Parts: sequence; C-alpha cells; structure tokens
Amino acid sequence: MRSTSSTIRTHRAARTAAAVVAGALALSLSGCGGSDDDNKSSGRSSGGTETAATVTLPKLNGQTLEVAAVWTGGEQANFKKVLAEFEKRTGAKVTFVPAQDPIVNFLGSKIAGGQPPDVALLPQPGAIKQAVQKKWAKPLGPEARAEIGKNYSQGWQDIGKVGGTQYAAYYKAANKSLIWYNAKVFQNAGTKEPARWEELLKVAGDVYDSGVTPFSIGGADGWTLTDWFENVYLSQAGPDKYDQLARHKIKWTDPSVKDALATLARIWGRKDYIAGGPDGALQTEFPASVTQTFTGGTQPKAGMVFEGDFAQVNIGETKAEVGTDAKVFPFPAVGGQAPVVSGGDAAVVLKDSRAAQALVTFLASPDAATIQARLGGYLSPNKAVPLSAYPNAVQQKMAKALIAAGDGFRFDMSDQAPQAFGGTPGKGEWKDLQDFLKNPADIAGTQAKLEKDAAAAYGSGS
Repeated sequence: MRSTSSTIRTHRAARTAAAVVAGALALSLSGCGGSDDDNKSSGRSSGGTETAATVTLPKLNGQTLEVAAVWTGGEQANFKKVLAEFEKRTGAKVTFVPAQDPIVNFLGSKIAGGQPPDVALLPQPGAIKQAVQKKWAKPLGPEARAEIGKNYSQGWQDIGKVGGTQYAAYYKAANKSLIWYNAKVFQNAGTKEPARWEELLKVAGDVYDSGVTPFSIGGADGWTLTDWFENVYLSQAGPDKYDQLARHKIKWTDPSVKDALATLARIWGRKDYIAGGPDGALQTEFPASVTQTFTGGTQPKAGMVFEGDFAQVNIGETKAEVGTDAKVFPFPAVGGQAPVVSGGDAAVVLKDSRAAQALVTFLASPDAATIQARLGGYLSPNKAVPLSAYPNAVQQKMAKALIAAGDGFRFDMSDQAPQAFGGTPGKGEWKDLQDFLKNPADIAGTQAKLEKDAAAAYGSGS
C-alpha cells in the first residue's frame, strides 16, 4: 500500500502507533561510544542494553548530519537512541528531521530548496527508484556494501538495488502475513490455529457453525485487498511468478492470477463468511475491521481479521488483551510454503560524504538493529541480529520467520507497482479488487480489468 491519501496516512499512523505499543505487549504467536584505537563501542548502548560492537566506524568529530524519516512517537524516539550510539562512537552530531508523507514529495521540496538531508529512510522500492532516477540518491560505498553483503539475504540486498547498483540498506521490516483471531470465539467453536489454506476453510466453517461470522474485511481500504491477494499469490504461484507479476513481465490474465482469484473466492464468495457481507465490507475501513473482531464479548461481528503486525494498535483500542483475548497465526500456506510478505524502510544517501556513508554502514550492521530490537516494536531484516535481542515471544517468532524465509520473502507487490495501479484509492488494483470482492464469480472480468489498468500504468510509468 502507498501513502497517497488520508486513508493511507491513517494506515501509516496505525503502523507507527503499533510500533510504540508492540514492545509493551506480551504476545503469543504459533507457527510462525567507542575506543580511541578502533572506534568500537564500549559495550553499552544508548538504550541502556549491552551491545557487542561488530562494525568499525571512523572518527567524525565535528561533522554534522541530518537524517529524515516519517517516523513519529515512540518509533522516532527509539531510532534517536540508535543515532545517539552512532554519535557516541564517531563524535558526529546527528539531527533527526521529521518528514511528511509521502516522503518523496517532502524530499523534493527540500532538494529544490538546496537543503536535502544527508540520509533518508524510504518506505517503498518505488521511492528508491524514483530517488535514483531523479539523481538524488548516491551509490553506497564499499563499507556499507560489505555490511549489507554480510548481514542480509540476497533478496533484501536486491530490493535495495537499482540497475545492479546498491543504493539502499534496509533497516526496518514489517510482517504482513498474519491473521489475528478472537481467542474466545475459537475456544467456543472448538477449533485451533490452521497452518494450511484448507485448514483455514475448516476453521472458518467451525466459527460459522458456532454462530459467529468468520472474517472481518476492511474492504473500504483497497490496500487490504491487495495484501490478501499477494499472500495467496506468493504461496500458490511461488516467488518467481510473484516477481514477474510485480514487474508486469507476465499479464494479469495469466492462469496463475486466475488460480489465486479462484482461491480468494472460496472465502470472498461466501457472503455469510464476511461481516456485513461484501457490501458491508466495502464500507468498513481497516481500523474498524480490526476493532469489530475484538468487541462484543463472545458475539463479535467476526472471529478473524487479516493484516500485518500493525493491527496491534487497533486491538489496543478495545478491551481485548493481545496474547490472551487477541491472538495471531501466520497466513496459511496455499500452495508450497506459507507466504512471507514484507514491507520495510531503507536508508539512502542523498548528500555523499564520509559521515553519511558511515551512518548507512552503521544502520546496515547488527549493532544498530540490535539496539532498536531490544527497545521493542521493531523487526530487522538483518540476519545477524540475535533473536534474543527481541523483548517478547511474538517479535522473536516474527523475526525468525522473516529471516527463515531467506530469499523466499517478497516485498509488498502493490508498493512495487506504479502508483496509478498499486497505490491510488478508487483506481487500478485497489478498485478492481474491490469490485471482485463484490462479485467474486467474475474472475475473467476481473483479470481483464486488472490487465487493462496495469498495462496503462506500467506503460506510462505513473
């Protein structure tokens, strides 16, 4: 999903607020600074936790840096502790610059005014490509590339490349392959967490037979529907097909898309399985889709709701306790393996300097990520970060799933698409999947509309 409207800003705010509360939640998830000699940390981070230094940084006494990101609240506060550790090790002075969303527009105005930040954290691969095309972004130096090569799977390395050149280091990740459920509903239905799609359908039947509608869907926000599709498609068609469709190298009329839509229709085609039916779902925004799953005692409007880790903040608006009343399981495997669809934020150098390159090198190291991991509400794609750094069971399991996916994880497909197709309310993929939710029998017609809209958007690059 893209941050292109108030709806999307609401979504990003939910993600950010979730990061604030996540570290304080006790969750359950099933299935799923430096010395004069070498500039390394003395062992204690600014966050008050022991951190072993693994990366050597230069002395940067007196040099100043600006770092821009859209993060607010606790997420921003925790990142500032990471920056403080960089200052401690290098002697540099780093200022955090709060950015408006979409950040590309914000950066454009700063660059036009001759005051770009030294480093920016960009939330979409498309934003990285745009920064390169506009000649804002600078290639990463050998030290940063070495850290990335050492600490990241090839998939995370590649998503930060443009034209084969490494421009970005992914610092933060999100898990978008989760289904949250009302524990009392599952208990009353005598059912348990599923691992595969067929098991999910059985669980839905059990919940329905107990007198509760199985699924809550925030169909008013089209990005939730793209996330449904992406998880099904990645598991069923596989990573290679996913990559081809994300780049429009295959058409949306491909049989693999037909299969994924048919799979979705097994749930979306059951009007009585969706809270409010399709019409009701299309009038339900994402926050309400979550809260209505965890309000109403033993008779909520639905027993399950699909979305990422950021749903926690909306659950926090109810009386449900995450880990007790509200639990979560990984999106079930449809074909081969369970899907791991991710989002993330990557560090990009905009003003090339020794200090800027050193900061990105630090952010690509396990040193930086371990500091923020211990503070909670954060996942890193850096495979060198120890699982023990995460403060609770859910984050440890989410991190383990992300790392275990290796090159099998995939970045949100709609975030990789041109904005006109994958990120605009009332247009493109969002509108086409909303129409499909309303009429899931029309698979061929949906494919035709998706392909027409995709061809127009990819052809224009908009």
